[in-house]
Amino acid sequence: MAGGSSILRSTAVVGGATALSRVLGLVREMMQSRLIGAGWEQSAFTLAFAIPNMARKLFGEGALTAAFVPIFKGEVEKEGLEKAQRLARAVLSMMLLMLGATVALGVIGLTAWISTRGGWNLDPDGVPYHRLLLTLRATRILLPYMIFICGAAFGMGVLNAMGRFAAASLMPCLLNVCWISVLGYLAFFGGDLNLAERVQRIAVAILIAGFLQMAFMFWCMRRRGISPWFTVTGWFEPGVKRVWRNTALAAMGAGAVQINYALDQVLAQYAAPWAAGVVGYAERLMDLPLGVVGVAFGTVLLPTFAGLFAKDDVAGAREAFFSSTRSMLFVMLPAAVGVGVLAPEITAAIYKGGAFDADAVRRVSRAVACYAFGLGFFGLQKSLVPWFQAQNDMRTPLKVSTCTVGLNAVLNMLSVFCLPVEWRHVGLAGSTVVCAGASCLWLGVEAVRRNGELGFVRLAGPVGRILAACAAMGGVIALARPFAWPSPIVALAVLIPAGALVYVAAAWMFLPEMRGRLRKWK
Repeated sequence: MAGGSSILRSTAVVGGATALSRVLGLVREMMQSRLIGAGWEQSAFTLAFAIPNMARKLFGEGALTAAFVPIFKGEVEKEGLEKAQRLARAVLSMMLLMLGATVALGVIGLTAWISTRGGWNLDPDGVPYHRLLLTLRATRILLPYMIFICGAAFGMGVLNAMGRFAAASLMPCLLNVCWISVLGYLAFFGGDLNLAERVQRIAVAILIAGFLQMAFMFWCMRRRGISPWFTVTGWFEPGVKRVWRNTALAAMGAGAVQINYALDQVLAQYAAPWAAGVVGYAERLMDLPLGVVGVAFGTVLLPTFAGLFAKDDVAGAREAFFSSTRSMLFVMLPAAVGVGVLAPEITAAIYKGGAFDADAVRRVSRAVACYAFGLGFFGLQKSLVPWFQAQNDMRTPLKVSTCTVGLNAVLNMLSVFCLPVEWRHVGLAGSTVVCAGASCLWLGVEAVRRNGELGFVRLAGPVGRILAACAAMGGVIALARPFAWPSPIVALAVLIPAGALVYVAAAWMFLPEMRGRLRKWK
């Protein structure tokens, strides 16, 4: 049975590597906010970058990985590495071939569309015209990134299934290093470029980073005995067919999530010219706690659950879920409280400066505070969805995701058409939080119905005590926050350590079970 300490150690590896990537990501965002700002240029870039990211979540680390990892893990456990390698090569080759054809058609179509822009019936001097033109140009540059990042994400899935988490978790750092490099170049040598031209330079750097990421993951796969070379054999073997059948189901579920995301982006364009960029900045701020904790647990739990279910060890899987969820909430809930209370200071410290003014700080901090309420739900989703995927059940997450599309659409439209302009983007963030909470509730009920009690009743006591410790921490921060701090950075340098000390002290008193685990975990 995979013990709680083993899961925590693997999660610490993933979390540490992810933390490095997220810190680099924050540096990147600090630079981009000052060089690009939060206007229509950033909104155009956000929409263009969303398209390859959508493919990554559908065919890379999302649906395909979720379908592939349990079957690959089963092949490794039961048949050995040689048969597992044949499965991996066949699936990877088919994926790259499909993506290559899609990208080629997309680039041709976008080139034709851009060349006929006179027929757009938009004012050539207006913001909508220039925003659309920049979005299409940036999208054309970024489309090949779909191939690279999906190949890299597939490599991450293979390595994670083999218990090799460090290299896969470090891979996103390559993107941030390339991105920061081009921003540094623009800061020193891009003075003659307008904001739209800067966005296109950034898109080229992302494309180069994608190639480096895929090459690095393929090299790591080869070192572990899994050849990434293209093959046309084995495409119709039963294991490959199962992967694609499950991928189709998982893709529909992931597609529902991406429909929600795309709907957010489209409605944000109607909410205000700056709304899409503002929401994007807020989402990336939430990537640090969610990536370090929630994504780290989800990354480790999928192969862990898959291995346990392959051995028919349901009791071990239940215990792994309980211990990991308790540990995840122990970190995620105080992070939610801290981010929610300190949202203005965090936003100003990271983003403010250059083209990012006080209005942008106010708008982004409102969305950040709203997203913070959902951190616990976002993290819990990362634990619940792998529970079903590890059992090759893609239908349940699909059903839940599909049904939340309607709820999200209704809440988003109410936000855009009923709220004041300065609060519409907050409504978009709030609808995401509500849908995440509804998804967690539904997935939890389905998991209990399928496999028996997972430990939710046992979690009630620890979660209640964690919330009490969070309340003590939040109260101290809220009382100290109004003091006249000389800068947001100084305020954070004082308030974050003070809040952390209060939380640790309160948790030490309120949570004896966590105290015992911390003593045992080495």
